[in-house]
Amino acid sequence: MKAWTIAALTLALSCGPALAQNVEVIKQRQELMKTNGKDSKPLGPMLKGASPFDLATVQTALKAYIHAAQTMPGLFPPDSKTGAKTAALPAIWENKADIEARFKKFGEDATAALASITDEASFKAIMPGVFKNCGGCHEKYREKE
Repeated sequence: MKAWTIAALTLALSCGPALAQNVEVIKQRQELMKTNGKDSKPLGPMLKGASPFDLATVQTALKAYIHAAQTMPGLFPPDSKTGAKTAALPAIWENKADIEARFKKFGEDATAALASITDEASFKAIMPGVFKNCGGCHEKYREKE
């Protein structure tokens, strides 16, 4: 009995650092997505003409998207499926090449938008395409709330 207790304790202690690492990477993903959400929030009303166009706000969001596109692929290691509450679906790890390609396209589109959006007209023409990238991933790889 004592040997089983020691073995269980040893196993629990050895899993602790890995579990903590999983939780940390999940938190990093969630923080990055929260930042994207916060930076995106004022863009919807701008697209609808409900608030004035502000180039600096658009550029801040696009820079956040570029950063996210570069960072996010590394935040889905195989051991980060569990460990904390996450809306990431298992399909992410089953379709790793697709998710990486989607982040690449998102980054490319955001980079092109950053260079091309100069006024309200170009914003309204280009931004929906950038947002389409977000929706495509969320539909396929994010748990519905």
